[in-house]
Amino acid sequence: MTRSFAIKSFGCQMNVYDAERMGEALAASGLSESGDDKADIIVLNTCHIREKAAEKLYHEVGRIAARAREEGRPKPVVAVTGCVAQAEGAEILKRTGSVDLVVGPQAYHRLPELLEAQAAGVRDIVDLDMPAVPKFEHLPERRRRAPSAFLTVQEGCDKFCAFCVVPYTRGAEASRPLSAILAEAEKLADGGALEITLLGQNVNAWADGASGFGELVRAVAAIPGVERVRYTTSHPRDVTPEMIRAHAEIPELMPYLHLPVQSGSDRVLQAMNRKHDRAFYLDLIRQFRDVRPDLAITSDFIVGFPGETDADFEDSISLAHGVGYAQAFSFKYSPRIGTPAAEREDQLSEEVKSERLQRLQDAIGASALAFNQRSVGLVCEVLIERRGRRADQWIGKSPWLQSVVVTDPQLTMGDMVQVELVAAGPNSLEGRLLTRKTAAQW
Repeated sequence: MTRSFAIKSFGCQMNVYDAERMGEALAASGLSESGDDKADIIVLNTCHIREKAAEKLYHEVGRIAARAREEGRPKPVVAVTGCVAQAEGAEILKRTGSVDLVVGPQAYHRLPELLEAQAAGVRDIVDLDMPAVPKFEHLPERRRRAPSAFLTVQEGCDKFCAFCVVPYTRGAEASRPLSAILAEAEKLADGGALEITLLGQNVNAWADGASGFGELVRAVAAIPGVERVRYTTSHPRDVTPEMIRAHAEIPELMPYLHLPVQSGSDRVLQAMNRKHDRAFYLDLIRQFRDVRPDLAITSDFIVGFPGETDADFEDSISLAHGVGYAQAFSFKYSPRIGTPAAEREDQLSEEVKSERLQRLQDAIGASALAFNQRSVGLVCEVLIERRGRRADQWIGKSPWLQSVVVTDPQLTMGDMVQVELVAAGPNSLEGRLLTRKTAAQW
């Protein structure tokens, strides 16, 4: 009987991409995909960026084992993959007897053979290798997925921000070859993907010989069938003039930029080892807006970094107000073992961090609502991606990555429609259907 598998992914878009690729590899090995905890094999694809990531993993492992006991069925094989796997390694096996495999983010292409070994009786499997031959060369061809698709082009990080574990869990910066990226993008387009989002820990650090990130965007945008291109996450130090020009010259490149700043304080930025200051960041924003005035800009912030003063935090508030973000992700600083910031003695209290986070999120929320309200009255194209909660209601993305609700009984997933934006809330807009441009078949 064919064994089934289910994948539960936590964290960033790269984990979503990795989960898709793991699923394709497992399906190609003869396993069948299931959508629930009753699968024979459950893969927990973890992220180490968020607070208490390891504790959340152990809670999930315990929940899976408890549910199997309650229902009187054997515990499924549990494989832990992703960044927590890389960071915790064999410690995961020591802390719980319910995990069977621990596989790092650069080794998940070996998941099918490791599961075969586990089925043959091999126990306590740990594979944290970062092979010289990239995992992408061992993965099967892409399957048809959805009207919008992720495509990893770069992995790893050489920046060594004081708060971040990515250089240790994902390794050094490495770029996939242009030819491999274009081949995968063509396969996605052939399968019906109208929008491709290029992914990387520092996506704009991508390079292949003399080709830089701007050239990559142009090449992907030129593929027949690709109507939209996005990218995330970019680092301020890796922005180039060619990347900025791409926003002016490539119609398929959406007017959206995620450019994390982390703090508005020069003193904190230096302590974070961000390698840029406030003035440098704001000048980049000016350059992008000079070539694309309607650009939606989003960011990441960390509040309560060790030693952050009231004045430092006010610098973050003022920067958020000054930029006018369309959205931003903000988090309380949480120590990561092995990072320089975790060793500092001037850690802030949870009470201070929580109060500051609330203030920053209030400021960002007001900015996001204002951005959406300014969009009312615009006519734009929306790519329909999923059903809404009500009958005949569909949800898609505007060029500025806003969620847009459109109601029409004729719509289906994959339609590219022209709408007038008629109402705005803090998290979404309402669109009035004008015309349906594309009707992809799913």
